[in-house]
Amino acid sequence: MRKLRAYNFLSLDGYYTSKDGDTSWHVHDAEEAAYAAESLSVRDVLVFGRKTYEMMASFWPTEMAMKQMPDVARGMNDSAKIVFSKTMPSAAWQHTTVLTDLIADMKRLKQEDGADMTVLGSGSVIAQLAAARLIDEYQFMIDPVVLGTGRSPFQGLPEVQRLRLTESRQFSSGVVLLSYQST
Repeated sequence: MRKLRAYNFLSLDGYYTSKDGDTSWHVHDAEEAAYAAESLSVRDVLVFGRKTYEMMASFWPTEMAMKQMPDVARGMNDSAKIVFSKTMPSAAWQHTTVLTDLIADMKRLKQEDGADMTVLGSGSVIAQLAAARLIDEYQFMIDPVVLGTGRSPFQGLPEVQRLRLTESRQFSSGVVLLSYQST
């Protein structure tokens, strides 16, 4: 059975974007880029919602991405990708499959053989998958910034879910990585 991991950046007050969708507050320095490249070497299937997919697809296949973060860009571009969307008929970014039924398709994918899967960003996707109890592990990079308002990746979660801390790591930028397993 394949595992599903959720990975997201959060502000100290628990938001993945500001109220208006801004994520420029997240600073990705060389140490975090090295961690991202290392994580991508595992070759999980990358999972996105449409908005995050469009943002990622507009940057990672570019020459600028290859110049700024070549190892991360290679990992992003070479990885198999799934985007969940009811409005996007096809995807141009290489190695991408478009699926439409988030919960049913993810239940099916988790039962199949293959690489584990990681949801990158995609807060509403994380919330829906968490509500369906399909996420096996959470990884959050907590930035040392307070937004005051914004969007939580668990917005609308219908019940309390207990998690167990499995790893923590501090970066020199003040960012802290926290990994949790579902209990």
